[in-house]
Amino acid sequence: MRNSIFTFLLLLKMSFIWSQSNFTIIDKAVKFGMRTSDDRKVNAVIVHSTFNNSGGEKYDIELIIKQFSRYGVSAHYVIGRDGSIYGLVDEKNVAFHAGKSQLPNGQTNLNACTIGIELMTSFDEAPTDEQIHALTLLVNDIKKRYKIEFVLRHSDIAPDRKTDPWNMDWDGFLKGISN
Repeated sequence: MRNSIFTFLLLLKMSFIWSQSNFTIIDKAVKFGMRTSDDRKVNAVIVHSTFNNSGGEKYDIELIIKQFSRYGVSAHYVIGRDGSIYGLVDEKNVAFHAGKSQLPNGQTNLNACTIGIELMTSFDEAPTDEQIHALTLLVNDIKKRYKIEFVLRHSDIAPDRKTDPWNMDWDGFLKGISN
């Protein structure tokens, strides 16, 4: 009986969380791995995976940002394991997240026309439900503001170099975003 009540309350809480449509972006603005821009034409969202592999907590946002700094890269957003959304680079600016890559239509120089979103996850862990929910909300919000032609994985734009996002139910995620 106790387990049934606990399960019911957990499901009730989860349905409440999933019904929320607002989200907050936690400001973690960086001045590296990016360049300012006044006339970007965004047409794609690229989803990545990241974790800190330089010692310390692998999902610590500060350590991940420090690691990005060392490599001279960044993304517009990072989504924590609990679904927290961190804003690193303003969408109007170019974040260096795509590297040498190409869209399905042949377009290159993707940093200039895409928004990069990193999910904190590792090679052996899947994104959490909270992350997928936050990613869905964020992508749907971006799609309201830009004419997005593509929502792709890093592995879709650089298949010879990249394998991320790791362990993600991509088709399930795509079903949750607006057309």
